[in-house]
Amino acid sequence: MTAPLTARADLTHRMTSSTQLTVNGAYTDASRVGSTYTVSGSNIKVATDAHFGKLTAGTATAAATLDVGAYDVNTAGSAFSFSESWTQGDVVNAIGSGADVTTGVVADLPAYGNVLTTSGGVAGTLAGTITSAGVTTLTAGGAGTSATGQFVTEIVID
Repeated sequence: MTAPLTARADLTHRMTSSTQLTVNGAYTDASRVGSTYTVSGSNIKVATDAHFGKLTAGTATAAATLDVGAYDVNTAGSAFSFSESWTQGDVVNAIGSGADVTTGVVADLPAYGNVLTTSGGVAGTLAGTITSAGVTTLTAGGAGTSATGQFVTEIVID
């Protein structure tokens, strides 16, 4: 007679659930653009009693402005080149003005040349649940929110 064979089976069952709720805050990054003026050329001269363009000094709340110049060809009949470029700078916003964020919505922005704004930060009805049966329920929130739910079941037989 032979001995009965024994059966061996190791069984591991894991269930893992997770919920991640995120509320992002409001964000504004504004860079003031300054006034610039450039001029280049050849065979060009400043007209009598004049000047090339120049920037006039700004104030604590105003950007520099351009005082336009007057030019002539230096040697008549000869080739010449002339180029100028002007960028009007941003005015300076008063302290405490510029960007207002109310309930996750940007009401107004600073009036600068370069502005990056991200709004959010309102949880609202943001929610997430996972039942023991793995049923995942996520509820959208306000602006700038995200919800992630995950249920993982794993069976390992050795």
